Amino acid sequence: QVHLEESGGGLAQPGGSLRLSCVNSGFNLSYWAIGWFRQAPGKERELISCITKTDVTTYYIDSVKGRFTTSRDNVRKTAYLQMNALKPEDTAVYYCARNTDCSGAYPYGSWGRGTQVTVSN
Repeated sequence: QVHLEESGGGLAQPGGSLRLSCVNSGFNLSYWAIGWFRQAPGKERELISCITKTDVTTYYIDSVKGRFTTSRDNVRKTAYLQMNALKPEDTAVYYCARNTDCSGAYPYGSWGRGTQVTVSN
């Protein structure tokens, strides 16, 4: 059964860091791209980044560029989202999902349940 599960969220202070993990089961991560998304209260879900099968990452939100880093470890079946210099506006539920590639031509699927990130004093 295909499954993705996010973890690593929690409460962080402004300027702090968190590393989110996206662990997969039921498929070979090597063959898939992984997208990271977030949804803040009252807002639509937005695509943060997509990392390809060959470890090329595209970031889609200007405000996270230079602060967030996506990586993957196919042996550990895990993708990561390292978040540094966190800001209150980063508060959201964060999700991962898989895709054939990062071109945008195909829909993301196999969504995880999400992990809450709250940035506050």
